[in-house]
Amino acid sequence: MLDGEVAAKPPVWLMRQAGRYLPEYRELRATTPTFLDLCYNPKLAAEVTLQPIRRFGFDAAILFSDILVVPDALGLPTSFETGHGPKLQPVTTAEGFAALHEAVDMERLAPVLETVERVRGSLPAETALIGFCGAPFTVASYMVAGAGTPDQGPARALAYRDPDLFARLIARVTDASVTYLSAQLAAGADAVMIFDSWAGVLPRLEYERWSQEPLARIVSGVRARHPGARIIGFPRVSGGQLLRAATTGVTALGLDIAVDPHWADGALPAGLPLQGNLDPKALIAGGRALDDGVDDIRSALARRPHVFNLGHGITPDTPIPHVERLVARLRA
Repeated sequence: MLDGEVAAKPPVWLMRQAGRYLPEYRELRATTPTFLDLCYNPKLAAEVTLQPIRRFGFDAAILFSDILVVPDALGLPTSFETGHGPKLQPVTTAEGFAALHEAVDMERLAPVLETVERVRGSLPAETALIGFCGAPFTVASYMVAGAGTPDQGPARALAYRDPDLFARLIARVTDASVTYLSAQLAAGADAVMIFDSWAGVLPRLEYERWSQEPLARIVSGVRARHPGARIIGFPRVSGGQLLRAATTGVTALGLDIAVDPHWADGALPAGLPLQGNLDPKALIAGGRALDDGVDDIRSALARRPHVFNLGHGITPDTPIPHVERLVARLRA
């Protein structure tokens, strides 16, 4: 679909499809001391990536890793505490920024690239492998706050208070992302995805500077190394912000749950592949809520290239039979 084909039955994969809703994942995760230990173990990370493919036969696998391996590889102390999420040493001053590596440490990320190679070698030829990174604003927001916050307030405040420092941080993460995504493509990824989970908190001018422009720079940087690279952008935005995201050169755009797919079909460039955007809560509910959500999205996007997905990541409380029902309905 990323090459422009319109299909009666859209291909399907789910964001966070390798994760805690699967008992086989929980069993494997219990064998590793920390979440990052799992991300940096190629054998285990490859197994986790393949688990949902074996169980559901999705049309694409997405690399099992995390967006915060990039700040970790930039030399920022990063950890995941059970029950508390990510913890990073906050970057809020020029001195803190100076402590970062000038370039991403690809030796630190070598296990992730080995995971890509292992997965690509184990997947059926017809199943795509998607690599990913976090978008600069989203990654920088964790680096500034030292953790996740409801509105990414610390990063937004720093961007207003010291835009030069924040611009240098965004540029550092942008350059690192170009290198990292290019390496994933070289290792065997068929496409890469850029997650800007927090772009929606930004007003227009800040969105253009801190989300839209860095996304465009990543796209052009990756394509300079890999002409024709398939790149999916997923900024969690709607309306005018989404229209701006469509100008960044991405191959396809992911839609979050707030986007009306009927509006998107009419407003976004004709022929631009779209991905999404079932509400994960509808997948949890199952039954008519699931069926109606699937049917509405398919009807809205039936005239353009479409990869069926969620509008946000699958959650740990999702019943496996509901995922099976989703796949069966799409393929009936």
